[in-house]
Amino acid sequence: AGMLLGVDVMTGHWEFTYRDDEVIRNIGAFKGDFVAQNVKVREEALFDYRFADFAGFDEDLGLAFKPYTVKEVGGVKVAVIGQAFPYTPIANPSRFIPDWTFGIEDGRMQEMVDKVREEETPDLVVVLSHNGMDVDLKMASRVTGIDVIFGGHTHDGMPAPTLVENASGKTLVTNAGSNGKFLGVMDLDVKDGKLRDFRYRLLPVFSNLLKPDQGMLDYIAGVRAPYRDKLEEKLATAGETLFRRGNFNGTFDQVICDALIKVQDAQISLSPGFRWGTTVLPGQAITMDNVMDQTCITYPETYRREMTGAEIKAILEDVADNLFNPDPY
Repeated sequence: AGMLLGVDVMTGHWEFTYRDDEVIRNIGAFKGDFVAQNVKVREEALFDYRFADFAGFDEDLGLAFKPYTVKEVGGVKVAVIGQAFPYTPIANPSRFIPDWTFGIEDGRMQEMVDKVREEETPDLVVVLSHNGMDVDLKMASRVTGIDVIFGGHTHDGMPAPTLVENASGKTLVTNAGSNGKFLGVMDLDVKDGKLRDFRYRLLPVFSNLLKPDQGMLDYIAGVRAPYRDKLEEKLATAGETLFRRGNFNGTFDQVICDALIKVQDAQISLSPGFRWGTTVLPGQAITMDNVMDQTCITYPETYRREMTGAEIKAILEDVADNLFNPDPY
């Protein structure tokens, strides 16, 4: 699919919720460049590292993947540095990826920007980031020499880039929404190795007005074929808009939590408020597709266990600290 989409460069987030050998296989099959400057191989794993022959591995730096790539775009030399989701082992099972450490690593990011500027002399330095908007804004204020950060993770379509000042310049920070709702288009005016001006727009993707690519349609139909009848099965009709957008419970979150209580015969149910999945409108049929859209993660098991009030409070405090701490780091 990556080949059909024509993705040139990417960094990682949910890619790391597969087992590490699957991650390596998947990245090996990717036709573009996978970059991440903040995924390190643990010291103790370096001695007999299982993926030592993987093309992106750098033994001297101890990095698991290629930190950056250089592209020629419209006659301009562009360095693209990757920043994978820094909280991977906290937010997702670390047992899948025992040999790798993550983190924001903005000190290494600064070293990487300096190294790239010196060794590659690019006209433009871009960071492809899965930090999330708040973390990107803070990183842009602390690291200097980045022209633009193209961010993911936050799922909000930011209509204009934020211009962040740092020690020796300014950095543009953007996020282009989720689920292919927008395409972020950044036109940059670069002269004599310097970014002089920019124009940015969020192009809304009105999928029902666009003629789909036949090759992609055929590919998707082929992948879905064995499961199509099951996916298109109508389970119920939505009585209200079902969504998962906010930091608190959306209506689809509520459906999931109610279902957990009913099926698991529990008194309380907790479900992380992922801001993902597509919305079902009132009167629309809720299909198995919609259910999978909301719940199909790589470790989908649900559990029932006994918990004390103190444990529940600790979990909720921890989640609130993650979401609402004034310091995004």
